[in-house]
Amino acid sequence: MADYKSIHGTNLETVSSDPSNPVNGQVWYNSTEQKLKGFTSNTAGSWAEGNNMGTARYRLAGAGTQTAGLGFAGYASSSSRNESEEYNGTSWAEGSNLNTARYATSGVGLQTAALCISGRPGPSPTGAQVESYDGSSWTEIADVNTAREALSALGLQTAALAVGGASTPDNSVVEQWNGTSWTEVGDLNTGRHNLACAGITTAGLAFGGSVPSASALNESWNGSAWTEVGDFNTARSEMAGVGTATAALAAAGHNGTALVAIAETFNGTSWSEGADLNTATHMCRGAGTSTAAVVFGGKNPSTTANSEEFTAPVETTVTFDAS
Repeated sequence: MADYKSIHGTNLETVSSDPSNPVNGQVWYNSTEQKLKGFTSNTAGSWAEGNNMGTARYRLAGAGTQTAGLGFAGYASSSSRNESEEYNGTSWAEGSNLNTARYATSGVGLQTAALCISGRPGPSPTGAQVESYDGSSWTEIADVNTAREALSALGLQTAALAVGGASTPDNSVVEQWNGTSWTEVGDLNTGRHNLACAGITTAGLAFGGSVPSASALNESWNGSAWTEVGDFNTARSEMAGVGTATAALAAAGHNGTALVAIAETFNGTSWSEGADLNTATHMCRGAGTSTAAVVFGGKNPSTTANSEEFTAPVETTVTFDAS
């Protein structure tokens, strides 16, 4: 059996204080504390299955955080849905219904201050309707200028972007919301639908999607124009996206051939693959940040009410129990 030195290249050290830059798996004896210690690093993070939503659905929208999330609209049982549900970090509870049932929509904001933007109400043509949520009820507000579905969005209830989507032809249009009205701003360089977004109206990302096949494209928004930046490692569409322009998370999706459980994080320059979700899925949505997210709903391949929570990579110094 290999000993510690043959594995790590050095003897187990005796030190008066813990090392400042330990490596994963390193063990040492702290003579001051008279304790045996070690260092562990989970650089990929981890996903854990959470409680199910009350209503299974896909092509829904999401907003909020991992501990105060909101899932709304979607498609299930051969019809568009108007239900919204609130997540408290443990379980889902039914909230107020939208005024207009829809799917292939998108959302932004917080659990108590969200928008539901555009989408398809049902057999009727793609809609331009926008609704605002105050934590207790939905209110219809000003429509977007260009009706579309399978779009994405970023920002907050009072300052948002509606990005891309499917119309005729495939849409590169981006509209900005100032709390009162929608104004068309700089188009995406590559029009696409079934994409995901992250960030705010002055610093955002639009990634993945269909153009028409699954794409690895990633574009950065600076408040006035889009610039292509580091692409995905795995091209896909119909994924969940959360976070900021310099710290984003893309989870699950469809690579054009199959469902994937892949999750990647963006650091402002490039994407890195981390821990996979437990279940491959697509047409899902998410809430939270790149280090603390929840992904919910979708198809895998059946309509699902599943939710999974992401915990960020952890570095920890542990003390071994001498008993």
